[in-house]
Amino acid sequence: MTDIHYIDDHMLVAEKPAGLLSVPGRLPENKDCLITRLQADYPDALTVHRLDMATSGLMVFARGAEAHRTLSKAFADRHVSKCYIAVVAGALEGEGEVDLPLITDWPNRPRQMIDHEIGKPSLTRWRALESGQGTTRVELEPVTGRSHQLRVHMMAIGHPILGDVFYAPPEIECLSPRLLLHAERLSLPHPVTGDRMDFHSEAPF
Repeated sequence: MTDIHYIDDHMLVAEKPAGLLSVPGRLPENKDCLITRLQADYPDALTVHRLDMATSGLMVFARGAEAHRTLSKAFADRHVSKCYIAVVAGALEGEGEVDLPLITDWPNRPRQMIDHEIGKPSLTRWRALESGQGTTRVELEPVTGRSHQLRVHMMAIGHPILGDVFYAPPEIECLSPRLLLHAERLSLPHPVTGDRMDFHSEAPF
């Protein structure tokens, strides 16, 4: 049963659980995904953006080609705001930015890496919420939307996300059975009316 936060004739907002793909993978065993489940009930649903398989939280989907074009442009023009909650290793205080260019680490796909020569500009804003027992709960805002951006950026400043099988050292990865990263808030203009719409999903950790 897919948890749907909002639906009308032009868009829907659904909750993706951790461990489920956003879109189908190449292999037969990777056909189950959120968009496939949604299209079983809403055949006109179309993918606008993605979350990593290990990440949970809010995703918006277009209904029909026209809404897909409009929502895709809103993402491209950075009219969509996203906020994530994560638990990272170490103590962080205050707030800051990570401005490090990213590119795919081709021999080790799907891993990404920092490359100051050919990497694409990537910016993350972070704000510490609370610290304790060697970890910090943080709010993360991806200004750009690169693959694995939040995960690589937090690792790069010495605070990898707990449970991250790609970027955390083993002693940090093993602190959680899942990646502690959740898309908590999503704000975007409606594809038809243009009205600002805000959605919230409490992090399950």
